[in-house]
Amino acid sequence: MRSRQSYRTEQVEQDKNVHPKQEPSFLPLTVGVAQSAATGSALLRERVGDVRRCAEAADSAAAGCWAALLGGCQSAERRDLPSRLRALVEATSGYVGAGCWAASPHRRRVAEAQLRINDAVREGDGAEFAEAFVGYDQAIATAVVSVQSNVESPTP
Repeated sequence: MRSRQSYRTEQVEQDKNVHPKQEPSFLPLTVGVAQSAATGSALLRERVGDVRRCAEAADSAAAGCWAALLGGCQSAERRDLPSRLRALVEATSGYVGAGCWAASPHRRRVAEAQLRINDAVREGDGAEFAEAFVGYDQAIATAVVSVQSNVESPTP
């Protein structure tokens, strides 16, 4: 007959396998789209690589910022997040093309969501922070996908 301790230890190990520790992700669409867009010309691969790296850095800063917001404290990520988001926008603009980005409806959506994120960080509003990140992630990811659609579309 197994001891209670043995059973508990076994149960904890099973739970770790069924429910692995998962960090929060605020840019899952953008990171996923950037990873899948790494095909095509060498220039596009390099530019989308910049988008992916900036998205991963912004996602990491967002997770740290989220933890600080929940804890009601200041953190390096809270101060660093705006610059990480700007870097992601610049990388996305470089990937999309400056001319296309300037006229893009995605640019406006990204700017609006970024302002909401910055306001939420300043006000310590975790709910607004999470909601604004959904819009930000969708807008950036859609902009990246639009390049793939333009590259893959036949020209008349």
